[in-house]
Amino acid sequence: MAAHDAKGHEYHLVDPSPWPIIGAISAFVLALGFLRFMHFHSTWLLGIGVIMVLYTMFVWWRDVIREATYEGHHTPVVQLGLRYGMLLFIASEVMFFVAWFWAFFNSSLFPTAAAGGVWPPHGIIPFDPWHLAFLNTLILLTSGTTVTWAHHALQHGDRKGTLQGLVLTVILGIFFTSLQAWEYSHSAFGFTDGIYASTFFMATGFHGAHVIIGTIFLIVTLARAYLGHFKPDHHFGFEAAAWYWHFVDVVWLFLFICIYWWGSYGAPVFN
Repeated sequence: MAAHDAKGHEYHLVDPSPWPIIGAISAFVLALGFLRFMHFHSTWLLGIGVIMVLYTMFVWWRDVIREATYEGHHTPVVQLGLRYGMLLFIASEVMFFVAWFWAFFNSSLFPTAAAGGVWPPHGIIPFDPWHLAFLNTLILLTSGTTVTWAHHALQHGDRKGTLQGLVLTVILGIFFTSLQAWEYSHSAFGFTDGIYASTFFMATGFHGAHVIIGTIFLIVTLARAYLGHFKPDHHFGFEAAAWYWHFVDVVWLFLFICIYWWGSYGAPVFN
């Protein structure tokens, strides 16, 4: 409030920051590192890019946390803008996954001669959807309830419930990632075994990456909750993490139903 009274309006005019340009350079180095890794199997530039991106994320979000928690710049109007921004970001993520689902359905409904004209293609032994995939579905659905529990506890000033709910959600996220890694290591098909493997690993792999990112997001949120950064009426950082996690849950439900279950038992073919 003091900051609002001093400047005479509720908007936040962000101070000049070096992090946008440094972040852009870091992303460019990371992209070049990926290219070198894929073409020449060289990892040194990729490692530098990862370190630069992680450092930029840390210092940039550190500044945002300081502006929100200690400097009082995140007024209700600013929080509304942040909510719109988070919703648009999630919408862009939805379209990202639409591309992978589109590739899967195009390949499964109209299999080419190279795939044998059937789906799954000849020689592919898909995962049993009612084994680890179903267990992981239960894990993610449970994690959605625990993060909701933590959110409700925070809204009612229950610090202990907030921390307990977040801890359980982080544990479930790590458990999900571990089971998916174990499943990948026991796959009957490899990354280069045709279109089925490509669509399967790209869709589920990118989702797994989002689970890892979401888990890190929740760990940071847990640390902030422990430090007392959130209040019942001022906790957008928590809400953003919860929204992202619910998005991850919903995407997995579509992956389980479409790719693990429907796609593995033989999709109808249109020729």
